[in-house]
Amino acid sequence: MSAFTRAVVAATAASPVEKVITGTRAGRSLADRFVAGDTLQAGIEAARRLNRQRMLVSLDLLGEEVHDRVGAERAADEYVEAVQAIAAEGLEANISIKLTQLGLAIEPGMAEAAVDRLARVAAEAGTTVTIDMEGSAYTEATVRIYEKVQSEHGNLGICLQAALHRTPDDLERLIPLGGHIRLCKGAYVEPPSVALQTDREILAAYVRLLTVLMGAPGVRPAIATHDPTLIRMALDLGRERREPFEFQLLYGVRADEQRRLALTGHDVRVYVPFGSAWYPYLTRRLAERPSNLWFFLRALIGR
Repeated sequence: MSAFTRAVVAATAASPVEKVITGTRAGRSLADRFVAGDTLQAGIEAARRLNRQRMLVSLDLLGEEVHDRVGAERAADEYVEAVQAIAAEGLEANISIKLTQLGLAIEPGMAEAAVDRLARVAAEAGTTVTIDMEGSAYTEATVRIYEKVQSEHGNLGICLQAALHRTPDDLERLIPLGGHIRLCKGAYVEPPSVALQTDREILAAYVRLLTVLMGAPGVRPAIATHDPTLIRMALDLGRERREPFEFQLLYGVRADEQRRLALTGHDVRVYVPFGSAWYPYLTRRLAERPSNLWFFLRALIGR
C-alpha cells in the first residue's frame, strides 16, 4: 500500500477532517459520485439503471464495526428487505455484506446465524450473497463462517484480498466450495507481518492469484479491479476458460470501462453502496486515487 494511501487514511480518520467532509456540500457531492444514496430505494433505482445498461449489480448497505445487537439485527433485517426488493423488481442483482455489520465483533455465532438467514432468503429469491472481507483481525472468522454456510446452502461468494500473505492458502482452501470468489487488491492498512506493503508487490500477488482463480473449475471468478493491466490479463485468461466469470467494478468509478466491457459481451457487476454510514467507504475511495481527493478540494474552495 502506497505512502499516499496510508497518509490519506490517517488524515481522514481525524475528527476535524471527518466533520469537514461530512458537513459540507463538497463532501456530499463527492459522496454522491460513489454512493447511490442514503436509502434502499436509491440503491434499487441505481440497480435499475445499470440493468438497463446490461450490467449486473451487487447492493451493499454501508456500515461496519457494529458493536450492539440491536444495530446488527437491524442491518440483517435491512438486507432481507434488499433481497426481497431485488426479487420484487426482477433485478439482476445480489447483495454484498460485511460480517462486522451483522454482529461478528460481538459474537461470531450471531454473524453466522445472520448469514445463514440471508442465504436462505436469497435462495428463495433466486440470487446470491457475497461476504466482503474486512480488516485482517476478522479474516479467519469470515472464512470459517463462509465455509460452513456455503457448504449448507451453496449460494454464497466471498472476497479475498491479494495483499494478505495468507490469501494464496485461503484461495486453495475455498475453491473446492464453489460459489463465486471476488478477488480484490485490498483496501485496509495492515502491518508488514500480515500484508504486502508496496503497490508492485500487491500487483504481482494479484496476478498470481488471478491465474490460479481463472484456471479453477467449478467456481465463478469475480475480478474486482479497475486496473487496465489486470483487466487485459483477465480477458486473456478468459479466452481459455470454459466456465463463466465476471468483472466487478465500483459504482462511480470508470463508468466508461464498465459500459465497454458490458457492450463487448462480458459479465460486469457494479458494486452499488447505499446508506447513511458512507464516510468510511468514502475515505477508502479517496485513498485509492489522488484525483478523488483533488476533486473534493477543488469543490471545497469553489473552483
